[in-house]
Amino acid sequence: MEKRGLAIAEIQEVPKGNLILLTGSPGAGKSTFCYQTVLNGLTLDKPVIFVTTEHGPSEVMNLLRERGAGEPLPSAINFIDAFGETVGASNPERTDTVTANCEDLNSISMAIAKLQERIGRHDALLAFDSLTSPYLFNREEVFRFMRLCLAKFASEGNSVLALMDEGCGKEEDLGAMMSVADGIIKMEIRESSRTLNVVKHPKVRPARIEVPIESERVGLKARIIDPGVLRGFVRARIAGETVIRKEVGDFVNLFWPNLAHWSGMLWEPKRFPMMTYELNKEDGVMIRDIIPFFPWRWKLLLKLFLPKSFSKVKDVEKMWKLMEGRQPNERTGTIEYLEDISKTDEHYFRLYESSDCWGFENVGTAMASYIPPTAIAGLIKGFESWRGLERDWNTIETKCIGIGDPYCEFKLVPGEIGELRSSLEKDASTVERIHERLIERLMGFLLDEKPLVERPRLGSDIHIHVVFHVMAFPALAGERYRMALRMGGAKSGKEVGERMIESGLKEDETIKRVVDFMNYCKVGKVTMDETIRIKENCEGSQTKAWTTKIKEPSCFFTTGFLNGLFSAVKRQHVREVKCIVAGDPYCEWEIL
Repeated sequence: MEKRGLAIAEIQEVPKGNLILLTGSPGAGKSTFCYQTVLNGLTLDKPVIFVTTEHGPSEVMNLLRERGAGEPLPSAINFIDAFGETVGASNPERTDTVTANCEDLNSISMAIAKLQERIGRHDALLAFDSLTSPYLFNREEVFRFMRLCLAKFASEGNSVLALMDEGCGKEEDLGAMMSVADGIIKMEIRESSRTLNVVKHPKVRPARIEVPIESERVGLKARIIDPGVLRGFVRARIAGETVIRKEVGDFVNLFWPNLAHWSGMLWEPKRFPMMTYELNKEDGVMIRDIIPFFPWRWKLLLKLFLPKSFSKVKDVEKMWKLMEGRQPNERTGTIEYLEDISKTDEHYFRLYESSDCWGFENVGTAMASYIPPTAIAGLIKGFESWRGLERDWNTIETKCIGIGDPYCEFKLVPGEIGELRSSLEKDASTVERIHERLIERLMGFLLDEKPLVERPRLGSDIHIHVVFHVMAFPALAGERYRMALRMGGAKSGKEVGERMIESGLKEDETIKRVVDFMNYCKVGKVTMDETIRIKENCEGSQTKAWTTKIKEPSCFFTTGFLNGLFSAVKRQHVREVKCIVAGDPYCEWEIL
């Protein structure tokens, strides 16, 4: 194996006249590699053009400073912001920045040419972080863009480093992109190490370099709950009262959070499901912290009859009967404990009319993401912890509507489940198939008044607390997941707008029907005149209720969706200027 420091330094310097493609799964460390390459370029007095599609330029500059960039000369680094306009994010104006849009590759090509002219040199480093979003918006055009824009830019005496996520598209598309590149570096990540596989390089022979890393744990770091809010929430839920949204009510059509979840999954088909599982389970464990706010009768019942351990079938059965009828009905499905096939430390549950899975029959994958980790694994772990027994529990689906079964079933066991991760992770083609089914169903509703989704016994609505798990958890988990929701919303809004215009609808009628759809789904009370205003928006309402730390506009999916819609229909963009999370009385978007 080559010396780690020397080898990494060599491949982080992109040779003049070359295009290097850096690939790997989301989270493999590609952006970190890119930032170091940029710092090396600045050290060598290379002018840098940084194309950003996942963050605003100010965030990128802050990350570079954290890695020792200092304050580069004004002409040393220029940005192409292809993020803010795409998702409707509000970014500070910068003199070193040209705006573009991931939906329009021509706008990025023109921005590169403009900055090349501004720089006046042909030894620049172009860092493109990353091609994933442009690819997901313009699948058929990215190969041509790489060949006619990026490779051409490199051939003029410049250097190009372009990043691309693996697993977010078709393998043959990534192969075509690799064929354009002069060098290919693949990054892989394991629990304790990161591997850089130099497949080809104009100056370095093929090599594999391992770098030790600390494993990342996703958690609800920003979730700081006001005890008064929690006490009121618990008591109102037990009494069956409206808690969060006094005007609209606390139930939302399940189609909206499912659209958000699977739109975001397009950007994170591997990490998004595992993140969701871990955070949902963590939320279920919070029963341990919520019990003190229960009415005294409930606390007494739990203290007298709740077992310390849930290893035995009789103890799980006892718990299930004790909780039956006492849990607030979130309408996420009807759960049945299967004591006949359960045994010590191996319990089975059946879920009817799962809100995660209904409408996705035979899509080819198990889909339940809320009930198994939250209401089963997390709940059991939380109850045991409350009784002083600390051990982990996990659950895995064994049957699902998504794979053709009439209902969902899952197995619960203490400790780890080796095949859990592979069962949760999705491939890009499956996510695309699910997303397409959602868009087709939405178009049927918008154009032909066909139903969105309706379950025989539970209907179409779920409690807003479940929406929080889908739309607010990513906001608490980290910037990568916020970006996935933003971009997923922008893609869905763009597709809906384009298809409605193609159907022959006028622009204003298209916007009106989408606003009516959002009201039908009880997203909030949506009105539009010179601005778009949503009172009691479900995305912001739960974030505000369940964390006291975030105080800024946080309607990531809603903003992306509206921005994608307006960009496709009216060639306009929207930006959230007020948000209930930031303390405003409603959420509001200006139309630009």
